[in-house]
Amino acid sequence: MTVLRIPNRTARQLWLQVNGLGDTPTGPLDLKALIHNLGFVQLDTIQFVSRAHHHILWSRNQNYREPMLNRHLALDRGVFEHFTHDASVLPMAFLPMWQRQFSRMRDKVSRSSWFGKHLADDHLDHIRRRIRDEGPLSTHDFDTKIQGAREMWKRPPHKIGLDYLWYAGELATCHRDGFTKYYDLAERVFPEDLRSQEVLDQEQIDWLCHAALDRISVGTQAEIRKFWDATEVSEVADWAERSASSLVPVQIESAEGGWTTALAAPDIEERLAGLTPPTSRLRILNPFDPAIRDRVRLKRLFGFDYTVEMFVPAAKRVWGYYVYPLLEGDRFVGRIEVKADRKQDRLTVQNLWWEPGVRVTAQRQAKLESELVRLARLADVSEIVWQVPAH
Repeated sequence: MTVLRIPNRTARQLWLQVNGLGDTPTGPLDLKALIHNLGFVQLDTIQFVSRAHHHILWSRNQNYREPMLNRHLALDRGVFEHFTHDASVLPMAFLPMWQRQFSRMRDKVSRSSWFGKHLADDHLDHIRRRIRDEGPLSTHDFDTKIQGAREMWKRPPHKIGLDYLWYAGELATCHRDGFTKYYDLAERVFPEDLRSQEVLDQEQIDWLCHAALDRISVGTQAEIRKFWDATEVSEVADWAERSASSLVPVQIESAEGGWTTALAAPDIEERLAGLTPPTSRLRILNPFDPAIRDRVRLKRLFGFDYTVEMFVPAAKRVWGYYVYPLLEGDRFVGRIEVKADRKQDRLTVQNLWWEPGVRVTAQRQAKLESELVRLARLADVSEIVWQVPAH
């Protein structure tokens, strides 16, 4: 079989298009379709401008505003929260295909010494009973204390029990107040018709692999597995072997000119034929944006070496604690450190670095300033303050 070769620039454009970053982020907002097309949206607590999940959605359609996601979760029941590679929101329609992930995460945390000693049946029964009788509760409604030294990441027994039952799919996120999660019994959150569906394990694996490839267009088996992080290496290899007749072998050119062998979605030629150049707008992306989450793939396709340094000691950071990549067209042209202060009604540009070889023209600077105005609108602040020279 002839292997389809995809040049680097085409691969970059395909990646941006499938991630919802190829078009200008304007027009009517269909939040349900947006999340469905992405597959999931990562949740994160950090709010330098806007939390990751809000920023990710806003980057695809700048009519998005922060309260919309909780309404979609709590009122529409359009999404549910669970664990992919990290805590995420997923389309509620995917629930039948997520049953094995509930089991995988339950087994994983129950084997953990960190969780295990706090998973006594009477402790879990107490949590279940309180929520059943009292309705949705948050961690603030319990008062167990951390035993022993207060070490980083150490949590009280009730938090560990709530997390375990949430991982196992017995509890579900009912709604959020700010970023505080409220837990309820899964049967009171998940629609019965979806919750009661029984899907064979292999069917779930096949769906996870096909759905991942559909959302990345082209990728290695490792990249397909990493998309959801809900399957094992051997399971993806078995799927690829069984599905070989419907998958398209491809080679993808890297930013440095090398070639990587991968698999492509069955309709890859139609996708390539329908590609158009991405918008030339300059975009400020979130560090947890799905387009840049796989740092190895990011560097291979775009030649952009990006690391989240929030867990790196300050003295060892190259850039900063929370630094946003700058995407212009199909190139990453720089990175920016920016912070919103909602009480002071300002967005402060703390640092700005352009990539080597990027010319800082008046037009490029104007694009950045326009994006900062739009980002300030998401954070609901009005003033933009530069602590560093604009050029």
